[in-house]
Amino acid sequence: MITVGVRDDSRSSRIVHETRSSIPSKWILARRAIAADVLVLHIGLAQRNLDHLDKFLMDVAQPSSPMYDQYWTTTQVVEAFRPPEEATEAVRAWLVEDGSISEDRISSSRGGGWILVNVTIREAELLLGTEYHEYALEGSERTTIACNGTYSLPAHISPHVDTIAPTLHFDTLARRTMTSSGITTTAVVGGSIHIISSNLDHCDEVMTLACLRALYNFDYDPVSTVTNSISTVQYSPEYHLESDFDVFFGNYSQDQVGQRPVFVSIDGAELVQNNIYLESSLDMQYVMGLVGPKQPVTLYQVGDNIKGGSFNTFLDAFDADYCTFDGGDDPVVDPVYPDTLLGGFTGPLQCGGVPRTLVVSTSYVDQEAMLTPAYARRQCAEYGKLSLTGITFVFGADDTGVAGFFGDSDCLDENNQENASTGTRFNPTFPATCPYVTAVGATQVVPGNTVADPEVAVFEFASGGGFSNVFPRPAFQQAAVAGYLANHAPPYSAGTFNATGRAYPDVAANGLNYSVAINGALTLVAGTSASTPTFASLVSAINDARLAAGKAPVGWINPALYAFADAFNDVTVGNNPGCNTTGFAAVAGWDPVSGLGTPDFQKLLSRFLELP
Repeated sequence: MITVGVRDDSRSSRIVHETRSSIPSKWILARRAIAADVLVLHIGLAQRNLDHLDKFLMDVAQPSSPMYDQYWTTTQVVEAFRPPEEATEAVRAWLVEDGSISEDRISSSRGGGWILVNVTIREAELLLGTEYHEYALEGSERTTIACNGTYSLPAHISPHVDTIAPTLHFDTLARRTMTSSGITTTAVVGGSIHIISSNLDHCDEVMTLACLRALYNFDYDPVSTVTNSISTVQYSPEYHLESDFDVFFGNYSQDQVGQRPVFVSIDGAELVQNNIYLESSLDMQYVMGLVGPKQPVTLYQVGDNIKGGSFNTFLDAFDADYCTFDGGDDPVVDPVYPDTLLGGFTGPLQCGGVPRTLVVSTSYVDQEAMLTPAYARRQCAEYGKLSLTGITFVFGADDTGVAGFFGDSDCLDENNQENASTGTRFNPTFPATCPYVTAVGATQVVPGNTVADPEVAVFEFASGGGFSNVFPRPAFQQAAVAGYLANHAPPYSAGTFNATGRAYPDVAANGLNYSVAINGALTLVAGTSASTPTFASLVSAINDARLAAGKAPVGWINPALYAFADAFNDVTVGNNPGCNTTGFAAVAGWDPVSGLGTPDFQKLLSRFLELP
């Protein structure tokens, strides 16, 4: 550990605050950072009551709780978690007295969660006892600045600080969780030609709205469409072609031809009709198709075409009290607006103001190893705090099994850092490992079988699943996961995965061969990107029924899902290989491939309507 320029007095004994033993896959050390360059150091203050967040959430989300569905107001959330004044005072005093930083170079963010200080690279190194370097991403022009492995803080300051940026973070831009089979079934003009029957004869080959409704017993006509709401989040420069909706609906839901999502632009996002990707088309066509023509669906499009967006830039716009570095933003790897690049969005970072929906479906992922634990915890806490207000977040579990984005070459070393040459440990997905989101894995119909036959874990790709290296196992899944480990212990040496970590996925849904309209043709698409909006749509229908009954939405749904395990179709065949292993196995009960299994909507609806 480098501890350059540390004062030698009793208050300045230093401790390591965050560390990284290796840089992530595909990043290369380029050069030493220039000492005279200026950066804005963002010091995230420790928030009050985060150690009580689990209890607060269980009070409103555990079905047996007398406070079930008694959600908090936004004001209550802000006041409960505001950093204490003594933290602000202690950090400011350290900067002035130990760092010789003048007061005019120090400011606080609007909500008080971050202290911002203008420093040179050299001053930052002295404050943090580290060295800064520039890193380059292979095969691109992207660079980032980060500390060399670790940084430290005075022992009396460390308890007041969650994280500091820029320090150890790499690449938080959201990634898709889907693949295309490359099979184009036919070209359809105007959406009037039915090329796939709406009956259930071919669900083992092509997944449609009718197949999904049959698989999951999903028959529901919404009635609370004014008060109910659901959304998907898409990250620029990935868009859909609006005319593709008419192709899709012309084949599978005739009364929705002409229907479009409610478009919400964040940070200069535009619906560009020449940047057509599979993700947005898949998500929007299936959410809109499953919830039906009566229920409006919101599309959050995040970021301009140059910088795009990250999970944090979405959260900035979704929650005013998270933005402007009150949350977990890192100005090096989270896009910064205004965008000064040619053609970029010249307005300010959007800080709150977007209409919130009750269900938010996101089919993009990152990896725990790409982030520091402090960064991941701070973002995860935001999902938890928003869940206190009655919102459900649904995320995909990724499509590379127990490995990282780059397959078997993207596993972890003994320090749980990415190391393509020697990594053998499993590489968990984030935000799926955050206990305050619902993680969805993927299943499929066995070729030759029908929708009446049990599904299996998808084997055309490897559904993500496993155990977090950052978040401990939460109480709501304690019994289910302990039972799995006791009765079906995976045959791996200690350290291959963290058996005490938050386990994922929570549930699963079909993720193979979805028929999606792309550029006027129906193409087969696969991934947990398909499973995620499917499950989110069922949750939205449950919200609709509860609202119609004068009840609150389901909010953070995880504790109830585990309490209602008998409302799922158990998946007992398949695995999720990766890291040169077969991964985990699907077994009776919960498992790290299919979670609790696939939903039986009518059973889940009945159970949730029984709750207050």
